[in-house]
Amino acid sequence: MTQELFIELPLSDSETPITEDSSKDLYFIFDSHCPWSYAATPLVNALHEAYPEMNIHPLHSAHYNGTDSAGEEQMEDVARLTGLKFGRDHIRYVNSPKSSFKTANLMGWMQSKQPKKQLEVVNFLQRAHFVEGNPLDTKHDFNDVIEKFKLSPSNKVFKDSLSSEAEFVLSDIAEIQEMIGTKAFPAMVIIIGEQGIFVDHSKYLSNPQGVVAEVEKEIAALK
Repeated sequence: MTQELFIELPLSDSETPITEDSSKDLYFIFDSHCPWSYAATPLVNALHEAYPEMNIHPLHSAHYNGTDSAGEEQMEDVARLTGLKFGRDHIRYVNSPKSSFKTANLMGWMQSKQPKKQLEVVNFLQRAHFVEGNPLDTKHDFNDVIEKFKLSPSNKVFKDSLSSEAEFVLSDIAEIQEMIGTKAFPAMVIIIGEQGIFVDHSKYLSNPQGVVAEVEKEIAALK
């Protein structure tokens, strides 16, 4: 991943200036079972609070397929860097293989059916997984989030394979990864009008408000 905090990404040859009315979209590539994604979400929350008009698009990478996990070392690195809490049950099974496919399916369904609730659901699911120790691996594991957010996903969300909606998200992710030149995740890209900004979140994991100030400077520079 680049050492620059921001890379300006021209999306076309147009020189249309950025204005206050220019649309703003934040694309957040993450995995619900990745501790570094858990660490990056507070940055997304801070940007959403600072720019409530910005459209937030969480894109689930479906990285964990039931054969591996992030493991204890990554969890400890995140906890040490950010101060985020990990619950006893999560710590107990931290090295056990994880599958994020059902969560990816749910997020894919939400992108088409309930897009405005996506960020809230991401926060809820990450707390359920990393703090409460919910593996998010069976249909029953999603009862709380479905009840809280009044969701009505189809049964295909809870299959062990990726749904067509989740596959569509993966194709969107591939396009963004080609644009920014990295397949690493989590990743954040802000699109304003016809300009793109790749945000190196890694420098601000311990200071989510810091990324807001830098984004403000970058947006001002684009005008």
